[in-house]
Amino acid sequence: MHLSNKDTKKIRAIKFIDWLLYMVGYTLVFIFVTSFFKSIYIDIHNTIIWSIIIVLVTYILNKTIKPILVTLTIPITGITLGLFYPCINVFILKLTDWILGSHFEVKNLYIALFVAIFISITNFIMERIIEKIIIKVKSHG
Repeated sequence: MHLSNKDTKKIRAIKFIDWLLYMVGYTLVFIFVTSFFKSIYIDIHNTIIWSIIIVLVTYILNKTIKPILVTLTIPITGITLGLFYPCINVFILKLTDWILGSHFEVKNLYIALFVAIFISITNFIMERIIEKIIIKVKSHG
């Protein structure tokens, strides 16, 4: 099946909107969380810049490592009725902490769990928004 040029442009637009929503949503989450909780440290001199860098690293990890983790932990997630899923986000958050070193530190595991739950809620909301956009684009196409 060969996609027309118009379909290819629609797919690219949807992927760009997906990426943009994640970037804006996560950046706002990290700015909010770091201003609210003092046990999460972001380089204060450039909070917005480091929030964007954190979001980029998190986005890359979510698109590469997270699907593997989700697949490997399906039994645990199923047994816990989905309550294990935020633990995967905690792992991604701690991995981002490790990658960025002193510019981003999550000092408290409970705060990391709270942020992970907050990220899960943000993911859920963004996925619903993206689904609505995709349905609108397909219905107008």
